[in-house]
Amino acid sequence: MRQYLQLGKQILADGLHSDNRTDTPSISIFGSQSRYDLTNGKIAAITTKKIHFKSIIHELLWMISGDTNVGYLRENGVTIWDEWADENGDLGPVYGSQWRKHKSFSRSGMGLKVSVIDQLAIAIDTLINNPNSRRIIVDSWSVADLPEMALPPCHMLFQFYSKPSSLAGYPRELSIQVYQRSVDYFLGLPFNLAFYSILCHMVAQVTGHTAKELIHIGGDVHIYENHVKQVELQLSREPKEETATVALNPSITSIDDFTFKDIEIVGYKSHAHIAGKVAV
Repeated sequence: MRQYLQLGKQILADGLHSDNRTDTPSISIFGSQSRYDLTNGKIAAITTKKIHFKSIIHELLWMISGDTNVGYLRENGVTIWDEWADENGDLGPVYGSQWRKHKSFSRSGMGLKVSVIDQLAIAIDTLINNPNSRRIIVDSWSVADLPEMALPPCHMLFQFYSKPSSLAGYPRELSIQVYQRSVDYFLGLPFNLAFYSILCHMVAQVTGHTAKELIHIGGDVHIYENHVKQVELQLSREPKEETATVALNPSITSIDDFTFKDIEIVGYKSHAHIAGKVAV
């Protein structure tokens, strides 16, 4: 994960100190790209601090299900969305809604016709039936829905890329590229990298691919000023050997059939956890 550490050094050395929508100033750069090998089950897992895979996997399953209420997360001890939920636990049409239940409106006679678009299902179907398509995209940035969202999407778009594979038993390799408009380097980015690594492996399995690569593109990439000491501690630590892989239940053939017990993180080694307060 030396790419991750180098990005932290770049932000601290060259970043712009500025205010933002939160009460905590940040240090930011604009525009980053990093690439992570996902072959042989590998995932992009930060080793200079411990990351909480239980929260990552439950949030991923929650979004895949199309859910936008924090009830499921709370039932499983995950509190990462609590600060933005209303009194009923609702978040508005955030990620899960956009991935699985995006609403489209068109004229129908004197009224409007409402269509529900399952972007993730379309992407999976395209990977199976037209893998060379350049349109295998899931987009969470629905402009019309932004005012109703508790928090506009940070990791707002991802695209799949399929190519022929030389590996026996796998006709094609699958890569995923993620665009993240706003990147909390210390708390968010380690989470996001592991999240999309696992998602790529899941989609690869149900479409007859093997996972190849994660490409992460950052827009405003920032370190909050109350995280600087924590980042400096990370940068002082020697990275552990990158041995983390994901093992999926091989019997699963539909993205909707995965449960928490079907996703296992194997061989993850890291330094101790480093606490940091989220900026709301």
